[in-house]
Amino acid sequence: MSAPDTGPPRPEAPRKRSTYRHGNLRNALLDAALELARGGGPDAVSLREVTRRAGVSPNAAYRHFADRGALVRALSQAAMARVALAMEAELDGLPAAEDPVARARARFRAVGTGYVRFAVTEPGWFRTAFHVPADMTYATDATAAGVAGPTPFELLGATLDALVETGALPAERRPGAELLAWSAVHGLAVLVIDGPLRGVTPEQAHAAGQDVIAMIERGI
Repeated sequence: MSAPDTGPPRPEAPRKRSTYRHGNLRNALLDAALELARGGGPDAVSLREVTRRAGVSPNAAYRHFADRGALVRALSQAAMARVALAMEAELDGLPAAEDPVARARARFRAVGTGYVRFAVTEPGWFRTAFHVPADMTYATDATAAGVAGPTPFELLGATLDALVETGALPAERRPGAELLAWSAVHGLAVLVIDGPLRGVTPEQAHAAGQDVIAMIERGI
């Protein structure tokens, strides 16, 4: 006699995270905060919801973050690290170029391209990256969230230095060039995700980014 059909097996109940027991609560809290920020930016992040997603009590968060402001500060740095990684990925995807000047120019364009692309594809994280607390400046406050590496500001500066080294940019025009370039590309990114250009397609945003980067390259 065959066994009665009891239907499809029930899915297993989701397991609570065990990161706290393993001493990784800070990372678990940041991961949960990043999940929230990805969909709604920094305003979507609350300590109560972060701890709920991490599977711990709200009081447990205070062992690592004094308050929500401290969490958002670390979260901004974690999101900024992701901007840098996107820019590095754009650099890594460049085809090989034997000519040093062509290579330096391509790398300069790539960091701007990666920056705008990240803003368009990850607007929640982009807004979070630039939600700058009063005690933090991205030109000097380098990295966070366990991601060791250059900041977007440093990546841009390195490409400008390479332009000078190859003779593509006169040395006397180098001082302050990263501020001008960053301002222009960041302005476009904000217009696309939060301003009057937010209705454009990703393809249009990319084309506009290329035009802005070419304008910067001609102007610096």
